[in-house]
Amino acid sequence: MNNQPTKLCVTRHGETDWNIMGILQGWIDVALNDTGRRQAVELAQALADVGFAAVCTSPLRRSAETAEIVANAWGLPPPTAHDGLKERHFGIFQGMPKRDLSLSHPELYQEILRRNPACEFEQGEGMDHFADRVLDALHDIADQHAGVSVLVITHGWVMDVVTRYAGQLPRTAVLDMKRRNGESLWLELDARRCPDVSSMSD
Repeated sequence: MNNQPTKLCVTRHGETDWNIMGILQGWIDVALNDTGRRQAVELAQALADVGFAAVCTSPLRRSAETAEIVANAWGLPPPTAHDGLKERHFGIFQGMPKRDLSLSHPELYQEILRRNPACEFEQGEGMDHFADRVLDALHDIADQHAGVSVLVITHGWVMDVVTRYAGQLPRTAVLDMKRRNGESLWLELDARRCPDVSSMSD
């Protein structure tokens, strides 16, 4: 059995039109725009010398498309989709422009801007369930790819969970920051121990 740690490069997907328009995407499938596809190509170029063994992705289209562009550029097998990497489910607010949310639910809107994980989304996903499934997914990937480097393509709120975990912050911590499209966070995981971490952007 290989007990070597797995290096995970966890990266936010490329840009979509809904990112530009400020619409909450959640589990709604939205394609990359031309900028997002270019960002995926640039990501592949920036990380070409790392020697990744595999690419894993959220099954949502914007993430999967980013992962496919990168895997193709590197000549790797098609990306493996993991449901645990999906964006947080925003319930009834999915598909709502933030400008509308700022009028109908101003307090929630402000907490979203602060990246407060304790936000409550009616009919959506709770903080603990969301964080648990994200971290379980990362450890599953690490268990399946011991001793190698894996690119993981996912979403903004997932990146928040990973940022807190890597920094050994409480899962309730308010970050007051947002990872950009194409921005990456490196983790080293082994046997569910605390990760080592470094950060980089595209």
